[in-house]
Parts: sequence; C-alpha cells; structure tokens
Amino acid sequence: MNEFNTDLGSGAKSMVDSAAQTAEQAIRSSQRAANQAVDRYTDSVHSVRAQTGAALDGLATGAGELTQRGLEAVREGSHRLRQTSRHAADTTVGYIRDEPVKSVLMAAAAGATLLALLSLFGRRAAR
Repeated sequence: MNEFNTDLGSGAKSMVDSAAQTAEQAIRSSQRAANQAVDRYTDSVHSVRAQTGAALDGLATGAGELTQRGLEAVREGSHRLRQTSRHAADTTVGYIRDEPVKSVLMAAAAGATLLALLSLFGRRAAR
C-alpha cells in the first residue's frame, strides 16, 4: 500500500511538472510570437515613419508597452498555475496518505466509470 502511495505521489508530481513544462513552453511560444509581431510592427513603423513623422513614435511606444504587459500577464498566469498545480498535488498526496483505502476505492470507481463510458461510446460508434 505504501508503494502505491509513493507511485501515486510520483504520478501527481509528474503531472505537475508536465503542466509546468507545458506552461513554460506556452510562455516561450507566446514570447516568440510577440517578438515576431513587434518586429513586424517595428519594420512597418520605420517604413511609414518617413511619411507620418512623430505621431507614430507614440504608437510604437504604446505597442511595446502593451506587449510587455501581455508577456508579464502570461508569466504571472503561468506562475499561478504552477503554484495551484503543486498545491493540488500535495493535497492529493496528503489525502492518499491519510485515507489510503478510500483513495483506492475512489480510483477504482473512477476507473469503472471511465470504462463504462468508453464501452458505451464504443458501442455507439460501431453502429
């Protein structure tokens, strides 16, 4: 039973690590996309600046600030997601340690429910 708790705890931590890695990849991808968008916008601004003058300088500055705020919001959201995931994993592991029999019964019930749903949908798809 103790080995089951350890495996389940490891699985929960693995899920948290996976979620954190996915969030970090999303941040990097968002940063790349934002940087590319800013680069394209900057190129456009430079080509039009000769025609429009100082009015576009304020727009370029505003776009850069908006991009920075957007990136900060994504980072903050990722950080909150990581904290929440870790807290959920720790709470789950603690519950499993405190109530191992209930945990096994709940896992078995969830598995049986999932199997029943898959079986039901499998039959419908076969028709």
